[in-house]
Amino acid sequence: MMDRFWSEKKVLVTGHTGFKGSWLCAVLMHRGAKVVGYSLPAPTTPNLAECLSLDMTSLSGDITHPAAISEALSVHQPDVVFHLAAQALVRDSYRDPLGTYLTNAFGTAALLEGVRNSPATKVIINITTDKVYENKESAKGYAEDDPLGGHDAYSASKACSEIITASYRDAFLAPLGKRIATARAGNVIGGGDWSTDRIVPDLIRSITSGKQPVLRNPNAVRPWQHVLEPLYGYLLLAEKLWEEEQFSGAWNFGQTIDQGITVGELASRLIRQWGDIPLFAYDNNAQPHETHTLLLHSDKARLQLGWGSRLTFDDTLSWTRDWYRSYYDGEDMQAFTLGQIKQYEQLEVNRLG
Repeated sequence: MMDRFWSEKKVLVTGHTGFKGSWLCAVLMHRGAKVVGYSLPAPTTPNLAECLSLDMTSLSGDITHPAAISEALSVHQPDVVFHLAAQALVRDSYRDPLGTYLTNAFGTAALLEGVRNSPATKVIINITTDKVYENKESAKGYAEDDPLGGHDAYSASKACSEIITASYRDAFLAPLGKRIATARAGNVIGGGDWSTDRIVPDLIRSITSGKQPVLRNPNAVRPWQHVLEPLYGYLLLAEKLWEEEQFSGAWNFGQTIDQGITVGELASRLIRQWGDIPLFAYDNNAQPHETHTLLLHSDKARLQLGWGSRLTFDDTLSWTRDWYRSYYDGEDMQAFTLGQIKQYEQLEVNRLG
């Protein structure tokens, strides 16, 4: 990464009150960017945005309101936009498919229409998901040129977001000199996530309340990674895209194929690291369809961007455990989070020698 690239850059982050959005804002501000967030209020209590209390401009708005997002772009004139605003939960998409499509598909179009009329904006990174692929339960993993699809509304709506992005890129943004890419990350974990129906927050709630954890899909395989891993990939992609248009398109950011871990194994190892005995209950009720095996090929990012994972899976779990323990011990979580960011950046210095 270029040391001074982000200094004084004006950056708009949609979905900045969410888990990944809050971490991204913290990283950007650490690197000297002037960050503006655009989002609905934080979806959970507690939430990472309140824990961090970052000194940034925070706009409350709905990504499905074109006039509001256009006004935010017009007033703040960002150089770079990271689009993370989304309905991000598979199970919620079964409860509200129409709202999911509205937010994830139409919301993308609303943002990109605003960007089309924002003279200052040069680079846009649309954060989608590893679930955009037509899933065939393949242990071989998915590469960027594999077909898109989606059984559930979340996956399909994010695939729609990919198609909308490609359309806006070719028809509207590229002719204006604007550069856009999509980023598809594997499952992320880390401190500060309190979403429902996600394995780590569910485990933390069970551990801290003295309740027995309940697992729904213990044999499901995912490419787990710490939240900082893909975030630094997004920053690296934006830097490259700023310099050269050839970095437009889709990019995977995930662990290598041989590092897929089951939900049950993650749960057992995290609870052992916490210091407890991993005793689970299993939810045997009928569950909405979710992909069993989901792995990514990220060779493109490794070879063309120089991106790579810096944390082992055990490191990822211990960093996550340490964050939550510090939170429940009443520590200053802005300082603690910044400490993990600095520690992560030092790993890259060490990796490069």
